[in-house]
Amino acid sequence: MEWLGRASVTFTHPEDALELPRKAAKPVSDSPDSSASTVSLAQLCRDSTPTCQLNPLLFNGHLQTMWTAVAKSAPAIHYRRHIFQSVHDTYEGTFAVDFVVPPYDETEHADPVLPPRTAYFSDADFAELDKGSDDKRPMLLVLHGLSGGSYEVYLRHCLEPLLKKAAEAEDADDESADWAIAVVNARGCANSELTSGVLFNARATWDVRQVAAWAKEKFPNRPLFGLGFSLGANIMTNYVGEEGAACPLSAAVVVGNPFDLQVSNKLLQSTIIGRNIYEVFMGSNVKKLAFKHREALEKYSTLDFDRIGKVRYLYEFDRAVQCPTWGYPTEEAYYRDASSSDSVLAIRIPFLALQAKDDPIAVEAGIPYGEFALNPYTVLCVTSMGGHLSWFETGGGRWHAKPVSAFLHKLATEIDLKAVKRDQFDVNSNQRPGVGYQPMQRKMHIGKD
Repeated sequence: MEWLGRASVTFTHPEDALELPRKAAKPVSDSPDSSASTVSLAQLCRDSTPTCQLNPLLFNGHLQTMWTAVAKSAPAIHYRRHIFQSVHDTYEGTFAVDFVVPPYDETEHADPVLPPRTAYFSDADFAELDKGSDDKRPMLLVLHGLSGGSYEVYLRHCLEPLLKKAAEAEDADDESADWAIAVVNARGCANSELTSGVLFNARATWDVRQVAAWAKEKFPNRPLFGLGFSLGANIMTNYVGEEGAACPLSAAVVVGNPFDLQVSNKLLQSTIIGRNIYEVFMGSNVKKLAFKHREALEKYSTLDFDRIGKVRYLYEFDRAVQCPTWGYPTEEAYYRDASSSDSVLAIRIPFLALQAKDDPIAVEAGIPYGEFALNPYTVLCVTSMGGHLSWFETGGGRWHAKPVSAFLHKLATEIDLKAVKRDQFDVNSNQRPGVGYQPMQRKMHIGKD
């Protein structure tokens, strides 16, 4: 059936999956036990995941992935941008956060320097937002993929259903369907100015941590959620793992996470298409990003632009930029240390990962199936087809938007998130006294924040 576009969908999780308490009179599924006071995280994920019917003409991961260069249509999401000053001693400088706002007249308000449908907040308007609120609207923090931004097509497809649910909500007083959304752009991405010597980093959890802390302070009653794509999925997984049971997010979703960066990189280099198309394409994008910010990088860092100018492949960029920036001896040391596969074991909030077996970039060989099968707070959903952040349906829709938005909506509207227990399981226990695995122990020393 797969050659007709019907992808199989499998779920990986422990038998004792986390039980989620329901809100009163909020049935979560059509299953026979829908009247029960709880529903398992695994069942909620299944209930959120529809049949995966993709475009039969895009019958493998390469075709799905490459079609993204052609299929540019996407929902018109409007943003207002604010520049945050980093409070981290080491990861200093500024970063841009794009907040979803109601549509506005682009001819009058859009900034020609910024991506489409994006304009800066006025000082007065952001000051009003910064006052905070005691509302209970769910709030979503989003991380994009490598060298991308809030404008990305795959990202906007996932945001539109959440915004539609708010518009279609029968009960206008039900704040749980009215989503507030903010996209945290990576340093220097989405036409943001670079004010330090640091671009993106696969372990760069500090900016999303700062925005989450800001949101928690300003909007103490809002449940916070996380959503990450590709490199942003790796960062989001690392962040949630680093925070553990103290994570300010109520739940998170990641899509197309490379998980094991070393494995993904090795497999990309081992094939003709991987090395000469994907590695070159991604290397070209990040190289352009570095040269776009050359003046700032030369001012704030000691990067060698003669060396960067010779970069052809992504791994060469990481060798020329990430290694000297962070003190890694090799790019493979960076990949091992920044990978998020071990972070899965440290997660203590409801967590869904969506992957495609035929993803040529976030390769299946890097997916930590065993870790997902061990941690009751996590569920792994894998489709047999879909490519990298693609999942194109006949007619141009993107299938991944359906399970992502449905899962987040069900959590926000039907689950009592405050009652979810975060100390219910000791995932990293060991039978030998005094012996235990520390999944978040890293080799890169990061200064105090």
